Formats: sequence, structure tokens, C-alpha cells
Amino acid sequence: MPPRALDPAGVALVDKPSGPSSFAVIAQIRRVTGARTGHAGTLDPFATGLLLVLSGKATKLAPCLVGLNKRYRTEIDLSCRTSTGDPEGKVVERNSPTPEDELSRRLERLRGEIELPIPAASAVKIGGERAYRLARRGVEVEMPVRRSTVHALDVIAYTGGSVTLDVLVSSGTYIRSLAIALGGHCSMLRRTEVGPFSVADAVAPEAFAAERLLPEAEVLARVDAVRAESGA
Repeated sequence: MPPRALDPAGVALVDKPSGPSSFAVIAQIRRVTGARTGHAGTLDPFATGLLLVLSGKATKLAPCLVGLNKRYRTEIDLSCRTSTGDPEGKVVERNSPTPEDELSRRLERLRGEIELPIPAASAVKIGGERAYRLARRGVEVEMPVRRSTVHALDVIAYTGGSVTLDVLVSSGTYIRSLAIALGGHCSMLRRTEVGPFSVADAVAPEAFAAERLLPEAEVLARVDAVRAESGA
């Protein structure tokens, strides 16, 4: 197979719908551009929101983009835990309504520098095999811990049975791990920002056209501005 084209080059801001995998969405963009295509971080099939899809020569920007902070809006169902920490898993524990003061204590423990186990249904490798494949076969393993920074964890709405949160986290943070630590599971997840890029500027996969690609220079300028602002 001949190498993929290096043009058109740029970064597409795509609003992923719930259902298809991130790779299916990336393939959809590739069919439009005909170019080499990459990404700066995927979303689970049930999740929605901002995907940064890199096209052509811009695939080389991946190292500059994957480490950016990410913002999410998420709903945590506190009535039960699931085997995966999301709605696709089996219910493994049912809970009584969580008092507001107890929820506040749990949230406070999750702000700042934290360490949480990676979810069993993740793509990390355990003994050379993807963890989610082991989980599907019912193989229980001790998952490694990942250090993350939770910059913001703000309550938007709370009903006792569920809480809606605005979350700003460092790259590599599993929102499902936060949900498990709060005693429930992630029932809704929407990525709203990746660094300086917003889902408000994104388009649905079927509405994408090559003219929507952000030029490499503009992408780098935005990233540099964010890093200068944060002192990184």
C-alpha cells in the first residue's frame, strides 16, 4: 500500500457522537482528506465531544498536543458501581443515596495531585495484553496506579443519586477512575476542551470538509500561548 498523502495538512476539531469508536471517526475524516491521519487522544465509544484529528504533515504535531490539559462535563451515577466504571459494564454494587456533605468530602480528596488505579477496561497492557481483553474474559488483575492532576472539579448539579461535574484534568486522567473513587460510575462523558481548543468550534464528522483544517502555524501559536500563560 502506498504511503498516505502529506496534504491536506492541519488539525480537525471534530465533535464525536456517542456510539462509534474514535478510530471509526478518524477513518471517516481520512476518507475525506485522503491523507495520513492521526489523533491527539481518543474517547470511549459511549463518550462524546472534542477529538483533535491530525491530517497529513500535521501528524507530526501529536507530541505537542497529547499532553494538553482536558476539560470534561460528566455525570456520575452514584446509585451503583459497574465493572468498567461506565454504562457499558455490569452492575457490581448498589448504593444508598449519597449525602451532600459526604460527596463534598469525596470530591475534596480528588482535587490536586492524586493517584488512582487505571480502570480494568482500559487499553493499557498488563503482561503484554490489553487490560480490557483480560476484563472481558473475567480475568482479575491488579491495575497499576496513575498520577494525575485535577485542576478543577466543580459541581454543576446534584440530585443525591447523581452528580454532574465540570472537570479540568491533566492528560492521561481517566474520568472513569474519578467516578469509581466517588462511589459510582460515569454515565455521561463529554470532552469540551483540549488545551486551547473547544468543542464549540468543532463540527460533526459528517459535516467535516478539508477547508475546516486548522493550519499548523495557528495550532502551534495557540499551544504556545497556553503554555506561556501557564508558565510551562
